[in-house]
Amino acid sequence: MTENHDPAVDLTAAEAEVDLPEIGSRERYDMLMQVMRNRVTVRKFDDGFTVPDDHYDLILEAARHAPSGANTQPWQFVIVRDRDVKGRITDYFVAEQRDRAKRKMKFPTPDYRGLATAPGFIIVCSDMRWTRAFPVLHEDSELARMYRENAERILLQSVAAATMSAHLAAAALGYNVWWVTAIGQENAQKAMKPLLGIPDEMSVLDIFLFGPPAQKPYKRWRKPLDQIVNDGHFDPAHCLSDEALDDWIRKQRHRVMYKDASKID
Repeated sequence: MTENHDPAVDLTAAEAEVDLPEIGSRERYDMLMQVMRNRVTVRKFDDGFTVPDDHYDLILEAARHAPSGANTQPWQFVIVRDRDVKGRITDYFVAEQRDRAKRKMKFPTPDYRGLATAPGFIIVCSDMRWTRAFPVLHEDSELARMYRENAERILLQSVAAATMSAHLAAAALGYNVWWVTAIGQENAQKAMKPLLGIPDEMSVLDIFLFGPPAQKPYKRWRKPLDQIVNDGHFDPAHCLSDEALDDWIRKQRHRVMYKDASKID
C-alpha cells in the first residue's frame, strides 16, 4: 500500500490561520491573564442554571486546539446532562470520600456532593493505545519500559492541556470551574463507564465541571515567582528535604487548599 506523504492540511491556508501579535505587545497577554487569574475553582454550583448548547461548543472548540504529542489529539469528551447520571457519578465520589476518612488518610478531601450541582458536566476520556503513536521500543528491556512510561506521560500531558484550555474558555465565558482528578482507580472506571457507554478501551481521566457558583468564589493562594523560577541554574533552596516537605503537608496543605482550613478528614 502506498503511503500518503501529503500534509493533513492545506499549508497556505494553515499558515494564514496563524495570527500572533507583535512580539512584546501586551494587549492580548493582559486579556489572557485576566481570564487565567479568574479561572477560579468552586465546589458547589447554582444547579438551577442551564448551560446553553453553544457554550459547550465554544468551550470544547478551545479544548480542540490544545497541543498534543505527535498531534494525536487523543481526547474524547462526554457531555452529561441527565441529573440521574450526575447523581450516580456523585454517589461514587461521595463513597470514595467516606472511604478515605475511614482509612484515616488525613487528606482534606473536597465535598464531592457538589458534583451533582454542576450545570456543566463533561467527562474527559482517552484511549491509552494512543501511546503507540509516541516513541516506543517494541522489545522487552529496561529502556523499552522507560519509553513506555514516557509515552504515558505524553498522553496525560496532552489531555491535561486540552482540559486546561476548556477551563480557560469557560472562565472567559464567565463560569467558575472544578477540575475533578481523583479518578484513576479501577473502581472509578467501573462505576462511570457503563453509565455513559464508554468502551473498555477508553479511560476516564478527569471530569470538568462548570457553572455559576452557589456562593461567592475566592482566589486561592499562589506561590510567588521567586519560589518557582530558577534562572540559569536550579536554586537548591527550591528542593525541599523529605522532612521539610512532610512538614509542609502537615501544616500548610489544608490551609492552601480550602477556605475553611479546619475541615480535614
